Amino acid sequence: MNESILGPLLVVAGYLSGSIPFGVLLTRLFLGVDVRTIGSGNIGATNVARAGGKGLAVAVFVLDVAKAVVPILVARRLLSGYPHGPLWTTFVAVAAFSGHVFPVWLKFKGGKGVATGLGVFFVLSPWAAVAGFATWIGVYLTVKISSIGSLGGTAVCAAGVFIFEGARSPASWAGLVIAAIIFYRHKENIRRLLTGEEKKV
Repeated sequence: MNESILGPLLVVAGYLSGSIPFGVLLTRLFLGVDVRTIGSGNIGATNVARAGGKGLAVAVFVLDVAKAVVPILVARRLLSGYPHGPLWTTFVAVAAFSGHVFPVWLKFKGGKGVATGLGVFFVLSPWAAVAGFATWIGVYLTVKISSIGSLGGTAVCAAGVFIFEGARSPASWAGLVIAAIIFYRHKENIRRLLTGEEKKV
């Protein structure tokens, strides 16, 4: 198939994969509730933990990571050998992330993107993802505030992509875009952190 056709098709598929709202689906299936009506109203793993405990939260986290990993790996395989294959694969990665944050099924009101962003970089820059994930876990275990761990891990991951992949890699610039969106989606958390209102999880 022509690259100019295959690339856009994979981008659309990546978006649709990322847009699957596992937090909403699993809480409805196992708890009979809409996670958007609980706690912060977010559809990600942290708020799912408030609704249904750690087990369900872990399941949502893993699925939110996987819905980015799978389309990127598929795109990388199908676009192998094409002149602009790496660039299209990066577009697929950003599309999968965007699907989670702006899902068409939920009127474009999705999650904050941390787990799905992590999934993106587990494929595009594994060492940066490991550094970001370690920071996330380490900070969270220290302060017990999820948003600080998420923001710290995101910053380390975005910086790590530049270190490991270089400024010429499209993945590095995709990392900046993803990090900027994650920080924007955490704007209320940042406000609460500055006023001392952010709660521990």
